[in-house]
Amino acid sequence: MKKRNIFFLALGLVLLGSCTDLNTIPEGGTLTEEQKREVVEAIPGRLAADINGMFAVLSKQYCVFGAASGRDDDHGYPAAAMSWDLNGPDMVGTDDNYNWFSVASDYADRTYTYANPYMRWAMFYKQIKMANDVMASIPEDTDNPTLLTYRGLAHAVRAFDYFSLVQYYQFTYGPETLDKPAVPIVEPGMTDVTNPRATVRQVYELIMNDIDTAIVLLKDYVPTSKSYISEAVAYGLRARVNLVMKNYAQAALDARKAIDLFGGTPYTREELMTPGFIDATDHNWMWALIITPDVVPDAYPAWPAVLASFSGDSYTCGVGCYKMINTLLYSIIPATDVRKGWWVDAELKSPLIDSLSWPEYKGEPLGPLNIPDVKMPYLPYTNVKFGQFGGIGNTVNAGDWCMMRVEEMLLIEAEATGMTDEAAGKNLLTNFVKTYRDPAYTFPASGIKFQDECWKQRRIELWGEGFSMMDIMRLKKNIVRFNSRVETNHPEAFRFNLAADDGWLLMRIPQREINSNPGIGDEDNNNDGALPVSGDGAGLRDGVTD
Repeated sequence: MKKRNIFFLALGLVLLGSCTDLNTIPEGGTLTEEQKREVVEAIPGRLAADINGMFAVLSKQYCVFGAASGRDDDHGYPAAAMSWDLNGPDMVGTDDNYNWFSVASDYADRTYTYANPYMRWAMFYKQIKMANDVMASIPEDTDNPTLLTYRGLAHAVRAFDYFSLVQYYQFTYGPETLDKPAVPIVEPGMTDVTNPRATVRQVYELIMNDIDTAIVLLKDYVPTSKSYISEAVAYGLRARVNLVMKNYAQAALDARKAIDLFGGTPYTREELMTPGFIDATDHNWMWALIITPDVVPDAYPAWPAVLASFSGDSYTCGVGCYKMINTLLYSIIPATDVRKGWWVDAELKSPLIDSLSWPEYKGEPLGPLNIPDVKMPYLPYTNVKFGQFGGIGNTVNAGDWCMMRVEEMLLIEAEATGMTDEAAGKNLLTNFVKTYRDPAYTFPASGIKFQDECWKQRRIELWGEGFSMMDIMRLKKNIVRFNSRVETNHPEAFRFNLAADDGWLLMRIPQREINSNPGIGDEDNNNDGALPVSGDGAGLRDGVTD
């Protein structure tokens, strides 16, 4: 296994393929755009490979930098999701040379020449380019049902990409940010390489127009694979966006529509008594990245190698580079809540692993998972939420990645409903938690605001799935990794808090984009704030872990 390589030198940028460059228009080929549209109209199936490729990019190993880079943090959307979660307060990583994602924990990923933040930029623009190409290939006046579905998928994907970008390059949607710079917008057929940052208002207008278009075009579309965006998922995406935009009534309606169209139900308590979250066929998964062994030919650039805790060949079990829950959050999860077992406790115990054993090694049994001398010892509060493809100890680092599930929609519906009718929102939240997670749950009688209780439940339920910083930004919350109430398990280097308005929270436009886009200069970047150091922000609170 390679140790992390923190710096991404400008010289190395020339190794990247042009497909990751925001403003590069591919040249060459044997068909003009008009000829391609004619072929597509005559034979819609010819576009199917482009659709498959558009969705596959998010699960691709070496998605941005290529295999020659040897970067084990380059494995598509799951790598971006883990980076966002490590930016937050609730996921704890180790401070060692094997941790490819330490730049997210210590916030050095706001340095615009680094590799990790460029990956989180280029991957989405790569998919945007593919979505634009699909749109450009379809005749504007087509009435072919297949092509209209393809167009709807492209609009939905592009909306997802811009929504995944805009929240991290400017503070959240609101009157004070609408005219502030966000990210550049790329439209089909764009040839002007001078492309300045669009405003927050412009980006959200594009996102909503794309989703509205997708919902119309995907009406009654039920894909054969959960790797595609269905009509239900399109409503789910719009629910996410409306929640950020504080269109609460519409967010609640969209979330409910997504649930009803999909028809699934949450995981039961019994289903959560073993490690899971790796199988797209689960009844509550609405959208997923299908990551089979053939998708991950290399062992280490894969999410199970750096997030899950059961692989026989991984950074986690191999060198002890585990991902843990912060004790501040863990300490407020009731013992009656089944989700508390998603992490081992201070004595390395969890009911999820009581009956599990590592397979034998060279004829010798290795023993139960909770003894401290198996593989690399679990650290206190290590996650055992995510299971292992093919069984405990398997060395194949495959496993599907959940992009949307019913529980998230239920939590959106509850929060959004409660922002206009708090009693109704409390009932929805209580029904979900009490029925599916903690039979002893009652909404706290005092001491926490309604929206903060919703956030607390999201922090527990969606831990490790990439939502931490999205919620931090939209709720304008301080990032609190340590306080005087409970001793934190964040390593010393990562033990700091950040205020909700700290300019260092904003991601920087990568150097490669500035170099290739005359519309963005160094002065146009997010330049406020400073790299935090251990002990910064003492005394900040978040309303949940106080």
